[in-house]
Amino acid sequence: FWLVMHYLSIMTEEQTLVMYSGHPMGLFPADPRSPRVIVTNGMVIPNYSTKANYDEMFALGVTIYGQMTAGSYCYIGPQGIVHGTTLTVLNAGRKYLGLESLAGRVLVTSGLGGMSGAQAKAAVICGCIGVVAEMSEEALMKRHAQGWLQEYTDNLDVLIKRIRETRAKKEATSIGYLGNVVDVWERLVAEYEATGELLVELGSDQTSCHNPFGGGYCPVQLSFQEAEEMLGKDPCRFKTLVQESLRRQIAAINKLADAGLFFWDYGNAFLLEARRAGADVSKAGAEDPLTFRYPSYVQDIMGDIFSLGFGTLPLGVHLRGPRRPADQ
Repeated sequence: FWLVMHYLSIMTEEQTLVMYSGHPMGLFPADPRSPRVIVTNGMVIPNYSTKANYDEMFALGVTIYGQMTAGSYCYIGPQGIVHGTTLTVLNAGRKYLGLESLAGRVLVTSGLGGMSGAQAKAAVICGCIGVVAEMSEEALMKRHAQGWLQEYTDNLDVLIKRIRETRAKKEATSIGYLGNVVDVWERLVAEYEATGELLVELGSDQTSCHNPFGGGYCPVQLSFQEAEEMLGKDPCRFKTLVQESLRRQIAAINKLADAGLFFWDYGNAFLLEARRAGADVSKAGAEDPLTFRYPSYVQDIMGDIFSLGFGTLPLGVHLRGPRRPADQ
């Protein structure tokens, strides 16, 4: 911040300040008619870099994961993506399950911190039952206090009971589960195998899997506090548990998907990290062996909406329509 302020205070009209992923690269000679500030974000291309490259650049302070929103200082939290999350859930049901109404349908996902906090609100707007797991009690209670999350429990038996009750009543609600989403997925498998009843139609994940070994994903084998402690004391063991947990999560999701669940990736690198962990996420019979079994919300759900010129805009981007004549 102070370096940015310094550059702004000394720059002339013959210089341009270049900002990269929120960081000042420096002042560069420029024509007076040029922009005074240029902002670019990300620019770490996966096909030509590695996670180790990214980690080193992040440690040096020359890049961030934040992309458009954080890198250009327009991150405004969950309220900024309620519209996009709502449209994603609605169109997942329409396109892949043929549902014009999500009443009585269940969405299971995870994450109530940061932008993922929009999921509970979006589920209710869509008219479905949103079940959102969250390991951090602080994050869960914050969303509940704000009114984004309507109810919560830390008991799996209570959660399953509420899912059945709300499905029967077609009640639109959001239920937070204080615990690990892997436990939820595995319990849903157990219920299906015991009764033949599929208690979930839609599923996704919004944990921070771009940074799974640095606290973005909490392994099911540990409590939230245990995970924080191990992360500091034994990061190698923590990574092993994360990968085991990802394999368990995918195994449960796959069983439910075979029974009729529609699951999609929310652009958080969940499927990528699951594949790296050895989970079965490849699409059988695909020409490209790297094709995922599950679709992406950008390409396969929201892509059709964006192509119509309708949908959410990146945060900080605004379109101005044509001016109306004065007599209208």
